[in-house]
Amino acid sequence: MALYELAVFDPSDPVLNPMWRQGMCFLAAIWHWVYWDLELFRDPRTGLFGPGIWVSDAYGITGKVQPVAPSWGADGFNPFNPGGIAAHHIAAGTMWYGAAATPIELFGPTRYQWDSGYFQQEIERQVEVSVTEGLSESQAWSRIPDKLAFYDYIGNNPAKGGLFRSGPMNKGDGIAEAWLGHPIFRDKEGRELTVRRMPAFFETFPVILVDKDGIIRADIPFRRAESKYSIEQVGVTVDFYGGKLNGQTFKDAPTVKKFARKAQLGEVFEFDRTSLESDGVFRSSPRGWYTYGHANFALLFFLGHLWHGGRTIFRDVFTGIGAEVTEQVEFGAFQKLGDKTTKKQGAV
Repeated sequence: MALYELAVFDPSDPVLNPMWRQGMCFLAAIWHWVYWDLELFRDPRTGLFGPGIWVSDAYGITGKVQPVAPSWGADGFNPFNPGGIAAHHIAAGTMWYGAAATPIELFGPTRYQWDSGYFQQEIERQVEVSVTEGLSESQAWSRIPDKLAFYDYIGNNPAKGGLFRSGPMNKGDGIAEAWLGHPIFRDKEGRELTVRRMPAFFETFPVILVDKDGIIRADIPFRRAESKYSIEQVGVTVDFYGGKLNGQTFKDAPTVKKFARKAQLGEVFEFDRTSLESDGVFRSSPRGWYTYGHANFALLFFLGHLWHGGRTIFRDVFTGIGAEVTEQVEFGAFQKLGDKTTKKQGAV
């Protein structure tokens, strides 16, 4: 399987078409082969007799393989400390999901990072810092790495795609080609509006635009005859900052609606859905499959522990030694051990 995945792997764009978007699940296997008990390089984690391990920053931007100094103390149990992996098995076992043990660049983002707006907050922080330094909004958004913007897209959320939808993520929404930029919506009164983002477990969600106070100012109505806040009525326009559409403004309602729907899903990207005949149905990332597989392994191991524990507790029953046999060999119950005719009378 790993050889097949390597054969079909396209390394041309590691930013917008990384291996986890292409379904490269073999990385999980490599994790076990190299980082754990088989010790292919004697001590591959520290880099003493091998390449080291994948280490990155908190936002999955600067990752690379490098040696890691072991953390033998309590700090080795910090789930974001790679030194815990190099130090001992138990520490790494406590930090496998969404931490140093499963880097974003190799497995994709976690569900919790979308739910908590993890990347969105970091992007906004960087923009605020750039604006404080004297840059314009356009320049500030242009400094945001495409890689960071791509993480802030719901299609990369492993919980968004069902596990039983086979195929890599690219078979769902397509191959990402370009970040179109960050859309800023405004009504005819000049208020800046934000599209309410879709929660992870919703298949559909109303398109709602709110102002900075959380008040609904515009929407795409289900029933146009009863609409009071439609894009047309409110006069919503959209400006793009950064990305492919940097500096462009769209005022026609159909185009504004199109980008409002896309903004529900996070940052706006352009996808190629033709090359792989992508069907538009989200798939899960290798992180989702990795988690599902380990949950099943854990269940099997748990049932196995129950089985072996039961065999130990009821070992006498399984070997044919019932209560009647136990009574015969009870110490002090008979004058002659095992002879029922010599049973003692009274309290023993």
